Amino acid sequence: MKAVQFTRFGPPDVLEVVELPVPEPGPGEVLVRVRAAGVNFFEVLMRADRYAATPDLPMFPGVEVAGIIERAGPGADRSHIGMRVAVPLFAIGRGSGGYAEFVAVDGGAVVQLPDAISFAAAAGLMVQGLTASHLLRRSPAKGKNVLVNAAAGGVGSLLVQLARRDGAKMVIAAASSDEKMGAFPVSRRRSCGRLYGAWLAGGGQKADRGLDADIIHKTVGDAFSRAALDALAPCGELVLAAMGRFGLEAADVEHMLGDNQSIKGFSLLPLLTPQGVQEDLAALFELAAAGALTVIDGGRFPLHQAAEAHRAIEGRRAVGKVVLVP
Repeated sequence: MKAVQFTRFGPPDVLEVVELPVPEPGPGEVLVRVRAAGVNFFEVLMRADRYAATPDLPMFPGVEVAGIIERAGPGADRSHIGMRVAVPLFAIGRGSGGYAEFVAVDGGAVVQLPDAISFAAAAGLMVQGLTASHLLRRSPAKGKNVLVNAAAGGVGSLLVQLARRDGAKMVIAAASSDEKMGAFPVSRRRSCGRLYGAWLAGGGQKADRGLDADIIHKTVGDAFSRAALDALAPCGELVLAAMGRFGLEAADVEHMLGDNQSIKGFSLLPLLTPQGVQEDLAALFELAAAGALTVIDGGRFPLHQAAEAHRAIEGRRAVGKVVLVP
């Protein structure tokens, strides 16, 4: 089978396609033919050795795939052969191997996909869908003004939609350009000047520096400055779901303390349980199948163009979810 690896750190060109044996499903395992593999920003950082942890080499990236069960190992349910499934590798201790034509995994770790959901959409609802769901669980949006930066990205676009379903008073979808917001399903768009460029995703008032957002979600690792905090209300929360340059000085933090504002960290993996992952993904798939949740297609690339997929993300050209389609 074909798989993507890198044997040294560097630019996207270090990604290469290699031939490997098709994995043999062991006891209780199933062999899944991959139809879509999610590409994530943290994998871009890993490839460049800019992630929090340096991976061992060679590295076979990819932590989320969707596909069809082709074979069942000893003790696995053979009636599941032919089933469309999602495989959240990251949630079962597998931090690699998704950029490939096949994966072998524990049969109890897969989640069945409704026929109405594409494999690409399923890939967009694993890391990013679970992240958005848990962000709202830890900081409920009901009755609050919520500002989501990087709203045209995978996590941000889902977070905006789920926050509205959660009963937010108003959701502001913020992005860096009109071009990025053009693909985003919002009911109204208005420019908001130089703070982010923000667009209404519900509610009737214009988003501006006097917004008074009760919650601001930071979902990408770029710099976050004092100017961005001008929109945060007294007693508001700044939720950091991505590592990066913080950009705040001591005086800024003192100002936050004086306004009873808080900074809340977020990390997905410690919040996950096997049962919770199954239930949460099933709920997300049900919403998507019913048309109540949209995964923005950020581009589909064959395995041999994995480097181009990384360039699209690294160069901030992608809007929504980028996937590889073996």
